[in-house]
Amino acid sequence: MLAVLILPLVLAITVHEAAHGWTAYRLGDPTAFQLGRVSFNPLKHIDPVGTILVPLTLFLISNVAGGGFIFGWAKPVPVNARQLHHPRRDMALVALAGPGVNLIMALLWGLVVHLGWLSSAQMPQVAEVLIVMGAAGILINLLLMVLNLFPLLPLDGGRIFHALLPVPVARQFARLEPFGLIILLALLFTGVLGALLWPTVMTLAALIPGGAAVGQAFLG
Repeated sequence: MLAVLILPLVLAITVHEAAHGWTAYRLGDPTAFQLGRVSFNPLKHIDPVGTILVPLTLFLISNVAGGGFIFGWAKPVPVNARQLHHPRRDMALVALAGPGVNLIMALLWGLVVHLGWLSSAQMPQVAEVLIVMGAAGILINLLLMVLNLFPLLPLDGGRIFHALLPVPVARQFARLEPFGLIILLALLFTGVLGALLWPTVMTLAALIPGGAAVGQAFLG
């Protein structure tokens, strides 16, 4: 199962972060490009704490406690808003690029599920791997998309929300950013985050071709 999950997970995180950097570059800020962050190399985007330590700890806790929500993050892509053509608008577009490519990847993994279904009669073992991997790709990308669109800084949704607010209100909202991770972890451990995310994720999965495999593969 770990071997099947690792490719969708690595691609989801890597392409998400590369999309931020590529969009910023196209909108006038070469910072991420110059630092090599517009890359599909996962090593460029790994955060030792957020990508390895926190998810591993939560995974071990969930195994002991019997269920739980695995959470983590990649190394943030550096963006210099002053170099963007239209800073407020373009920051929102840069933020939107990550969840946007996660949606595209979820749709592509749906095609992998369909390929598995089509090959199930001739190659049942290969088909099973394709279906489970495709279902994992759909689930992981939708989770990343929905989580990152949560309107809380420093998440992408917070960046988008910040850009939409009137400037005086946006400045007040930005003061919450140092506490964003603490708020997010509090919502996670109290179960509020999962209660908000899961219904949205499963509703979206039902709308994606091949999304029915998510429930079959992971929810019984």
